[in-house]
Amino acid sequence: MAEETIVRAEHLYKDFDRKTEVLRDISFSVNKGEAVAIIGPSGTGKSTLLRCLNYLTVPTRGIVTVNGVRVDAERHTKKEVEALRKNSSMVFQQFNLFKNKTAIENVMEAMIFVQHIPKKEAKERAEALLQKVGMLDRRDFYPSKLSGGQQQRVGIARALAVNPSVVLFDEPTSALDPEWVKEVLQTIQEIAEEGVTMILVTHEIPFAREVASRVLFMDGGTIMEDGKPEDILDHPENERLRQFLSFVSRS
Repeated sequence: MAEETIVRAEHLYKDFDRKTEVLRDISFSVNKGEAVAIIGPSGTGKSTLLRCLNYLTVPTRGIVTVNGVRVDAERHTKKEVEALRKNSSMVFQQFNLFKNKTAIENVMEAMIFVQHIPKKEAKERAEALLQKVGMLDRRDFYPSKLSGGQQQRVGIARALAVNPSVVLFDEPTSALDPEWVKEVLQTIQEIAEEGVTMILVTHEIPFAREVASRVLFMDGGTIMEDGKPEDILDHPENERLRQFLSFVSRS
């Protein structure tokens, strides 16, 4: 049986101010059920790439396809972008929860106002998702009363609530105190084991080795390496990749 491609990026470029080229000719695809980790030095375009996949950042040129919805950066409509976004959801570095809404209200929000799911059904689904991420007992807490790790787990539940074709994780542990990192990584790992398609920008190399089915190494706005974790992380052939992994292991 042929594998189903969920995400495809074709010749993506992103320039800021027509001077700074952040992404240069990025092409890759992600199949259903894959967990793809993107690693690389800071400032090499990893987060920009992730944001281009759902048009939070508009590429300068290139094509993004998510679950059959194809958007060409040089000639696209608002309707196409909206359709693209309906097929993905994002977990941010800084949680981005609504501060005036409780945990369960944050998870219910998109189901009610974007997908127009009846409130009773949305509440039941939200409770099930909070249970999945170990946050049901905090369902009525506002973000200010939750730890960083707890807020991020609510953010993950919120991302799953819209039943996306792919979940995009933008360094989901970078804003967390060390004591909270493990609980968030464990939650992501459990979701990956359920076969949720995900693309994960991360600096947690041991986590990428354990969870990812593929690892992309980015440097200078391009994908330098793409392969299995054991090849990319344990037996790197690319000199720049070797330097990066050596630096990360010392820090």
